[in-house]
Amino acid sequence: MTTTEAEELAAVRTLLTAIADENGELPEPWASAIATVRRHEFLPRVLWQWDGDRYVRIDAEEQPTQWRATAYANTSVVTQVNDGKPVEDGEKVFPSSSASAPAIVARMLGILNARRGERVLEVGAGTGWNAALMAHVVGPQNVTTVEVDAEAAGQAAVSLERLAPGARVVVGDGLLGAPAGAPYDRIVVTCSLNHVPEALLEQTRPGGTILTPWSRPWCNYGLLHLTVRDDGSAQGRFHPYADFMPARGQRLDLRIFRDVVADHHQPTESRTSVAPDAVAGDEDFAAQFALALCLPDLWFAWHENPAVEGVVRRLWVATVDTTSWAAIDEMEDGGDMFTVWQHGPRRLWGEVEAAWAWYTAHGRPGPGRFGMTIDADGTHQPWLDSPGTPL
Repeated sequence: MTTTEAEELAAVRTLLTAIADENGELPEPWASAIATVRRHEFLPRVLWQWDGDRYVRIDAEEQPTQWRATAYANTSVVTQVNDGKPVEDGEKVFPSSSASAPAIVARMLGILNARRGERVLEVGAGTGWNAALMAHVVGPQNVTTVEVDAEAAGQAAVSLERLAPGARVVVGDGLLGAPAGAPYDRIVVTCSLNHVPEALLEQTRPGGTILTPWSRPWCNYGLLHLTVRDDGSAQGRFHPYADFMPARGQRLDLRIFRDVVADHHQPTESRTSVAPDAVAGDEDFAAQFALALCLPDLWFAWHENPAVEGVVRRLWVATVDTTSWAAIDEMEDGGDMFTVWQHGPRRLWGEVEAAWAWYTAHGRPGPGRFGMTIDADGTHQPWLDSPGTPL
């Protein structure tokens, strides 16, 4: 065994231990898949990582040790920025594609529970590693992966041809699925969806399953695991802990001062005892997830030090159609009452207060108590505990 091979084996063992520490012992056949299908083989030469202030490059040729450590760390890593366009000096960098943390990859594969011989469709090929892991278990000829970004798809196809020959890469909008290979026993989505497209329901055989990260404008969190029924509808429950980039066709690009608030707006003033941090704070994503299901077309943004006397932080809430907004102020002197400013046909903070009251009255349920029914016509209905208690 060469030094490089020994280092790779040690890195894989360390990664498997980290996955087990987070998820519990990784069951077969997925442990063997991760041990065999090496993550670094699918990553691009240049990675990007957040350093607390900005995204910085990690180049495999210039920083080989750091690049290798990043490849086998149990964290997500950005594999593409700015939708693949060249980054000029001083230009703002935003992530547009990433390789998910291995622990969440392993957990999703365990939930998906694909078995040898089953046909699997993946929406979002990314680097191709996830497709290769599934190919190791179900057989490469049974894996189809769709990628909207042609450059990323090309790189994934090269890696899969070398390491999982027979897996099929399709360039296109994954929200349309890949009808040529349908029906599928399992569909797994590696970007977050705010609704499940009818095409994916139609391309899943009755009794088959769809697993997707979930998002709403209020919160990007949770995994939805659906079983498709004979009539084309689907039903299933949520699992906690997932944060994926949104599907490109479902991105929400809104900014408070560019798109929502105008100089001529004359807001009304009121007071509230519901703390902004309770409904939109970073420490309680379970609360954000529940409110997101209750408030499907609302989003929020924080404004630190808004240059308003006595105000240290302001929470903005707005509708996705930008017609209504609310601003809630946290004051220097603290206190348990907060000033609310609202504009537009809807009283948004009243809607948030009602959702918060419902959430607390039901014992602050976590994501695992929620589920979703999707009718054959595409109507989505979330529920708590059982389909008989819709939100």
